[in-house]
Amino acid sequence: MAKGKVPTRDELLAFIKESATPVGKREIARAFGLKGDQRIELKELLRNLRDSGDIAADRAKTFKDPKTLTDITVLEIVRVDDDGHLLAVPRRHDEEKEGPPPRIEINPQAQSSGGRGSGPAPAVGDRVLASLKRRGKNTYEARIIRTLGSAPRRVLGLYEEPSGRDGMGIVTPTDRKLKASYDIRPADKNGAEPGDIVWVEPSGGALARRARVSERVGAMSDPRTVSLISIAANDIPVEFPAAALEEAERAKAAPLGQRLDLRDTPLVTIDGEDARDFDDAVFAEPDPDHPGGWRLLVAIADVAWYVRPDKPLDRAAYRRGTSVYFPDRVVPMLPEALSNHWCSLVPHEDRPVLAAEMWIDAEGHLKRHRFHRAMIRSAARLTYTRVQRAQDGMPDAEIAPLMGKVIRPLYGAYKVLLAAREKRGALDLDLPERQVTLGDDGRIAEIGVRERLDSHKLIEEFMVLANVAAAQALEQRHTPCLYRIHDNPDAAKIEGLREFLGTLGVGLPAGPRIRPGDLNRVLHQVADKPVARLVNETMLRSQSQAVYSPDNLGHFGLALARYAHFTSPIRRFPDLIVHRALIAAYGLGEGGLPEADKGRFAEFGEHLSMCERRAVAAERGAMDRYVAAFMAAHVGATFPGRVTSVTRFGLFAALDASGADGLIPIRSLGQEFFRHDEGRQMLIGERTGETFGLGDRLRLKLVEADIATGGLLFEIVDVIERVERHAPPRGSRHDRRTPRRPVAQRGGPKDKRSRRRR
Repeated sequence: MAKGKVPTRDELLAFIKESATPVGKREIARAFGLKGDQRIELKELLRNLRDSGDIAADRAKTFKDPKTLTDITVLEIVRVDDDGHLLAVPRRHDEEKEGPPPRIEINPQAQSSGGRGSGPAPAVGDRVLASLKRRGKNTYEARIIRTLGSAPRRVLGLYEEPSGRDGMGIVTPTDRKLKASYDIRPADKNGAEPGDIVWVEPSGGALARRARVSERVGAMSDPRTVSLISIAANDIPVEFPAAALEEAERAKAAPLGQRLDLRDTPLVTIDGEDARDFDDAVFAEPDPDHPGGWRLLVAIADVAWYVRPDKPLDRAAYRRGTSVYFPDRVVPMLPEALSNHWCSLVPHEDRPVLAAEMWIDAEGHLKRHRFHRAMIRSAARLTYTRVQRAQDGMPDAEIAPLMGKVIRPLYGAYKVLLAAREKRGALDLDLPERQVTLGDDGRIAEIGVRERLDSHKLIEEFMVLANVAAAQALEQRHTPCLYRIHDNPDAAKIEGLREFLGTLGVGLPAGPRIRPGDLNRVLHQVADKPVARLVNETMLRSQSQAVYSPDNLGHFGLALARYAHFTSPIRRFPDLIVHRALIAAYGLGEGGLPEADKGRFAEFGEHLSMCERRAVAAERGAMDRYVAAFMAAHVGATFPGRVTSVTRFGLFAALDASGADGLIPIRSLGQEFFRHDEGRQMLIGERTGETFGLGDRLRLKLVEADIATGGLLFEIVDVIERVERHAPPRGSRHDRRTPRRPVAQRGGPKDKRSRRRR
């Protein structure tokens, strides 16, 4: 390197990324021999690299490759290699987005002080806090500081009895992160039959792959077992404690008391055809004092009346955090005595609610609001399809009398709210939702796309407005609020999105900060092009994850300064906390937020965000396995599909008709060596120049459908259509690329498209 000269952007980036340890500004200046004003130039250059996401900075003001692991991190021991070395991966490593994990080798003899000492040896499945020392590119040695969780006392897997093993069984984990299978002696199979999903208890430490069957979950041939795998694997609580059930059974009708009497107001519920509980009702009418304005009512079941703080029912619901939905069942947050009865706004029966009364002007701005504890009597239980047909001029006998006073005013208010949404620039991703239909035998009979109607959007806009009003109300009354926050996208992800869009000839404004409206302009630009779905999915992956927090960061996706979840306390505990806070803030009687809970909102946010992630993982895992079961009958058949993700170890693709997605391993692409062009999201053959990239349409052959893990494997039969790409934008991180051999792996994770909950 040239001494006494300020490095170029590429020289500085290479120096930081090649350093075995994070380096500070002083070390960089010394290495390049910089003095005086040159240090000011260096500071500016470092700031630009950090803002673009090319480097990461820590509290010690040192810089490193953002993909480099921190010195102290949480690891999960996943397997033993052929030489007997324990290998680990970062606890939160996303293989699809970040590529193959680094090689982290644990030497049980090299433990930091305060570690295990003479305790049991570390084993596959252990979670450990470890210090890392970089040994080479993407290679580390780990020193265990302490164990955070023991090796799995139980592992969920598929039991089989391969021929030629003298009755010895084998259990293959349903979790693809656990690479090792377990041997089961005949004496330890505990009645398990081939094809059963079982819990096993590993024995003998890391090197021994023996286990005993402790519990049989169900036969893999039974479609009901599919959901049970996800429930068990994600530790979803299923059984309510007896005390919680007794408390729910003792519930009775709430008295009118001081509640606002809204029983003569024709509020209606609008839900899906298969909904079993109805926790929100809506009403709208023109505001006579403000031409073009509207008065809206959103009435939500008063769960706080029945679920009191620190009672058995409250503790059980908090542990669950949310209801979990599977194709064949629901694991509810509350017992059915409440969720399907007293907290369900069934038509023509008195039900207690917490009601948001809101006024909007002709521009859709929320002008004022009030919250009431009220009593309603729902005028009708309507469905999205019926309401939309009525608005389109085909009302049925029940809806026809409601058209003038209920349906048309609802759509009138919705039109104003929709215009306001479009004006403020809320992110408008178009991502079709997969819908499965089960047959009488419990198996998938059909996979399609859920129809998106204006009636769906109507209810969504009413709920968004009520959620905003709840957050505003708590702020105005200086009461703690559990916000639903969606932070701005990470600068590095936005830069990656910008470079990818550039390869499609689509521009995105420069800079690390971006607005939802900027993204919407891109979506509108590609709306009628073949790459539209590709751009929508890639943009979704660039977004931050929405979480619960007492610290308000706003909601990027909705383009809102403040937002809370208020509208579904039957199935989300955060909404119940917001209800309790509103009851306390407005002095609305019993069941409000206890004083002791006001200091626990950070704890609430962390726990309930975890519960939501757990539920999403369980729902996605069950859906993957249902789809794999559906596709198993079609192994060997060919289907048109589209590449949805490109990695160093292969391609992920989704089939056009069903949306079923799986891996195309790089080993199946032939003898050619392919390099991964991250900037253009492509695999490029070094010899032939053949390319496979994001959005390419392919004809695919299904070669494997693993029901236990939910994994699908494809092979490419033919290329139907390739997406036209340009070179990466000049000066981008991927303007110059070095060919490298990809890591060929057997199998790999499926594409986990993250549909973030609002």
